[in-house]
Amino acid sequence: MNKGMVWIIAKKDIKSILAIKQILLPMLILPIMLCVIMPGILVYLLQSNNLSFLNEIDQMMSLVGTIPGDDGELIRSLPTKERQAIYLFVNYMLPSMYLLVPVITSMMIAANSFVGEKERRTLESLLFAPIGIKDLFIGKMLAAFIPSMSISLGGFLLCSCFINILTYGQFERFLFLTVDWLLFVCWIVPSLTALTILLNVLISARVKGFQEAQQIGGATVLPIIGLLLSQVSGLFFFNPTIILLIGFTLIVLCVFLLYRIAKMNERHILFEKQVH
Repeated sequence: MNKGMVWIIAKKDIKSILAIKQILLPMLILPIMLCVIMPGILVYLLQSNNLSFLNEIDQMMSLVGTIPGDDGELIRSLPTKERQAIYLFVNYMLPSMYLLVPVITSMMIAANSFVGEKERRTLESLLFAPIGIKDLFIGKMLAAFIPSMSISLGGFLLCSCFINILTYGQFERFLFLTVDWLLFVCWIVPSLTALTILLNVLISARVKGFQEAQQIGGATVLPIIGLLLSQVSGLFFFNPTIILLIGFTLIVLCVFLLYRIAKMNERHILFEKQVH
């Protein structure tokens, strides 16, 4: 692998992404909305003893008694319904919402990185450049992975600081920093980001424009919505074992997609529409 050429391609793509306001602004607004504004509003409503709002989450509160293990005992030991609801939201509902940040961000960047070359008609010149298809692919992968992970980690830090500031006086400890959250950020987020990018590579091989790639790639959000609904319905609850299994499944899917894309690269199918 030609590391120098890989980093040249990655840097070039990252600079082009940062120069496109239609991509940059949504990428910056998304973590603020999902990691600060929406969680902050919900935590504030729960803290304000808003009875009408608390009545709306009675169904969610019925799940407290079904959470197993030490975490379930901890939630049930909290003295008020409001504290139980806040703990349940921050450590069980919010992680699924947070996963939308790496998925949507990496989807937007990857779609532009690959399909954007087709729209700008610059892909053919890259194919004839003195760089292997494998190095070209790795460079574009990094160009999508690095900004996505940076924004996701930034969103996590914003969320942890903001939630802990809001809840510290009530709980007298840091509510946000748990083993489950650390596993989410260090295990699931990188593998989910890589999987989303790989899926968009496959999509980019079959579409002609950025908007079409975004529309089809939007289907990657559906599993995250499914995770959120599973938490709300009590189908299962996040714990270290579940999180490790989800991350392992994502890695297996990444390996499978890498194998598929490698075969596509060997036959130049990935970019044949641009060449011909």
